[in-house]
Amino acid sequence: MPKLTLRELDLSGTRVFLRADLNAPLDRGVVSDDTRLAAVVPTITHILGAGGSVVLASHLGRPKGGPDPKYSLRPIAERLEVLLGRPLPLASDCVGPVTAAQAQALGPGEILLLENLRFHPEEEANDDGFAKTLAALAACYVNDAFAAAHRAHASIAAITRYLQPAAAGLLMEAELEALGRILEAPARPVAAVLGGAKVSDKLMLVENLLTRVDALLIGGGMAYTFLRALGHDVGRSLLEPDRIEMARRVLESGRRHGTQIVLPVDAVVADGVDSPSGRAVGIREIPARQMGLDIGPRTVERFAAALKPARTIVWNGPLGVFEKTPFAEGTLGVARAVATSAAFSVIGGGDTVAAVRRAGVEGKIGYISTAGGAFLEFLEGRALPGVDALTDAPR
Repeated sequence: MPKLTLRELDLSGTRVFLRADLNAPLDRGVVSDDTRLAAVVPTITHILGAGGSVVLASHLGRPKGGPDPKYSLRPIAERLEVLLGRPLPLASDCVGPVTAAQAQALGPGEILLLENLRFHPEEEANDDGFAKTLAALAACYVNDAFAAAHRAHASIAAITRYLQPAAAGLLMEAELEALGRILEAPARPVAAVLGGAKVSDKLMLVENLLTRVDALLIGGGMAYTFLRALGHDVGRSLLEPDRIEMARRVLESGRRHGTQIVLPVDAVVADGVDSPSGRAVGIREIPARQMGLDIGPRTVERFAAALKPARTIVWNGPLGVFEKTPFAEGTLGVARAVATSAAFSVIGGGDTVAAVRRAGVEGKIGYISTAGGAFLEFLEGRALPGVDALTDAPR
């Protein structure tokens, strides 16, 4: 069922509780990557421009059950002030009489940032009473935190029992539209590129995609379990012995469904991730004492050829240890292939996004998701509490 969106609300004179994902990385107390902050700016600007006021809420990191200065949203407020071009006061807490008075004093076009929601353990417990207290700070609810939508937390799920309507923000709307386009009515052929370390992390995703895509390209550390399932020796490459039989079942299921499963034909090997260089060898030639740390050049060509006819591409997970220069070229090469494809492409996951940016092709990707876990769970076909809690759109 489509969800009510921010665009459908009359916001004039309305105080909006806006749940965002401002969980940005910090370096010595300064935001080092403001991607997630910039992503919520259009929603904030829309609400303020429509005559509403904003009670902005987020978590940051994983504080252990109480306030911790290390996880204060102060650096977030300072960076958001720059992005918004206006002052952004930070409340000393997210609940309590002082915070409630600050929220109630907001006039049209004004904004208040609440302190870290996770300073209260009731947030992650999806506590009903805590959610009710948060709900009392505003007159309607907007969720723009797709990256946290897979969490059944008080500010994401329980709050909507007490604060209606509950609408999708502009970022949430864009995420749902892009990912829904992949799962519900994709232009075919559809290709999925999966990387990352472990098969076990993406088992549900692989199984769900097998019946939805025309080609499944598998790289990264997870590829070696599939290669071992085919009888290849993989040296000291990352391997999950307890998943080999599952990999065989996936390969057989792909054959039954007519899904093309594309695996590496060569790899860049070395003694370890800190080796100053690597060399490309065929999959049958991986030395017993070395490990595969990237897909090789022939695999890049093979993946690019498999992607060329695609009209929809989804990609999650790097195809090698791309943070290390000797083992980056495979991931970067595939990023260029995705970017030059005529397909509508969607990528998600922090490492994948970082790789696309490193390749310099960010502007040629159809949609870049801000989410990691939620992105995967959505593609796995799971219900997301943060999406389910939103008000259904009028028929």
